[in-house]
Amino acid sequence: MTTAIVKSGQKALLIFCILIIGSIVQAQDATYTNPLGMEFVLIPAGTFIMGSPKSEKGRGTSEARHHVRISHPFYIQSTEVTIKQWREVMGRRFLSDPKISEQLPMVKVSWYDAVKFIGQMNRRNEGTYRLPTDAEWEYVARAGTTTAYSWGPNIDCTRAMYSNNPNKFNQCVDYVRSLGLKDGRPAPVKSYPPNGWGVYDMHGNVWEWCQDGFDPYRHRLDPYQSYELVDPLISASGGNRIRRGGSWFGSGRSCRSANRTYSHPSVRYRTTGFRLVREIQ
Repeated sequence: MTTAIVKSGQKALLIFCILIIGSIVQAQDATYTNPLGMEFVLIPAGTFIMGSPKSEKGRGTSEARHHVRISHPFYIQSTEVTIKQWREVMGRRFLSDPKISEQLPMVKVSWYDAVKFIGQMNRRNEGTYRLPTDAEWEYVARAGTTTAYSWGPNIDCTRAMYSNNPNKFNQCVDYVRSLGLKDGRPAPVKSYPPNGWGVYDMHGNVWEWCQDGFDPYRHRLDPYQSYELVDPLISASGGNRIRRGGSWFGSGRSCRSANRTYSHPSVRYRTTGFRLVREIQ
């Protein structure tokens, strides 16, 4: 009888803990703005199919479809890190033009540079920041959709900044100019509509660094369709790192939700920036 009472008490305690945890998650604000003015959107836990169907136009060899579960909610920055935000944390490092718009995404930063920025952010003791994982990034980009882009199957100059390159990919140059924006560069953040979860520029503008390394075997084969991955993360000490989202420089196909590329973590491209995740404490 004593054992039964103990087990009953343990069960009651477990239920109580689950209710408390659930109330904490539900109590999180839908958006959060930190002391630097960085805006974050609350992303719920959930499941999705990562990768693309073989019928999707532009599909790459690293887009094997598999089920993924994101087990914890998290905050993701609603925009890419801007020049203004970079300057407030890192000073004028890498900024050669003092007259450039502060609302442009910060580019020409390596994966290592992004990690240094995050280190400085975490030293401020107002939260824990990091880069999104590859899976988290696609989960947010899709915002509950299964099409190539969060708005549908086809690319659209009015929805994202891409092909703004007069010398090569120029499909959207005229539209960009009609908005009063400049060709041959990214747009200030929030120049285009957000996706269904309120996050801007997940398609186009600038490529974004992710935490994960690139594993040719894991990404190019199709071993995962029979079971679900939970919070996947590929570590790669010193190896290539994944970039996501496409950019103003290239074609619309590179902006697809499932598309990824990779680069050495030390390279600095004028087409590449990053955004932050803020973990829920």
